Amino acid sequence: MPPRLGWTALLGGVLLLAGCDWLNPAPETAKPKQQRAAHPVEVRQLQLAPSSTSQERTGSLRTRRLVRIFNQEEGRIVELPVFEGDRVDQGELLLRLDDALLRAELAKARATARQARVDLQRVSDLAERQVASQDELARARTAVDVAQAEQQLLETRLGYTRIQAPFGGLISARYFEPGDVVPRHTHILTLSDPSSLVTELPVSELLLAHLSLNDPAEVRIDALGSQGFQGRILRIHPDVDPATRMGLVEVVLDPVPAGARAGQFARVTLRSAAVERMLVPF
Repeated sequence: MPPRLGWTALLGGVLLLAGCDWLNPAPETAKPKQQRAAHPVEVRQLQLAPSSTSQERTGSLRTRRLVRIFNQEEGRIVELPVFEGDRVDQGELLLRLDDALLRAELAKARATARQARVDLQRVSDLAERQVASQDELARARTAVDVAQAEQQLLETRLGYTRIQAPFGGLISARYFEPGDVVPRHTHILTLSDPSSLVTELPVSELLLAHLSLNDPAEVRIDALGSQGFQGRILRIHPDVDPATRMGLVEVVLDPVPAGARAGQFARVTLRSAAVERMLVPF
């Protein structure tokens, strides 16, 4: 074999042995596997127990008891002594109209009634002596009835010229002044009862089934700070809006706090009655 070929074969053998060692490296010493720390687990059993839920709803205060004062007689306003914000007692005079014409008509009706009674007495005496007919006696009695009815009508109309407060409350609106002439059925005043403040809340139909009248509620009025006030469910409306599936609940303040006014923003927390539920201990 020529010397050049010998050296080539020798070099090829060395490279072959080196390639085998590179493809099969010596195994390294295996590292010990780390043990994971035990994780604490607490096992509890689910239990069926009564539980109540609470939800916060927002609304505005409004006066539940509010009366618009209309006049039933036309005429000129003589007295209107109350203004917005005035507190009035039940039976206090709110309005007086000019009643001079009605008083004159009433005096005339009373005189007519007196004369009709005199005529009836005279015809009755004549009828007993067979001088007057029964038809004349009947007409005399009818005249007395008509005169008395006319007198009663004018007395009633005269009473309509004076309007008194149907209950104690606050004057919230006044639209006329003394001296104004008002036709019949004109809105003159508005009287509200500040102790009847309520909040109307839209409540889901899912919660309505667990609410009852007089259930307690907490009311917070933003204008009065973060303090919570005691309230209760006054009324649950029977209908549910088919579009929103919400019903109306009225919550009344009991008692009404100082500074609470109709139109203020309120937040109401409702707590439903306890219902059996499957609970996870906490």
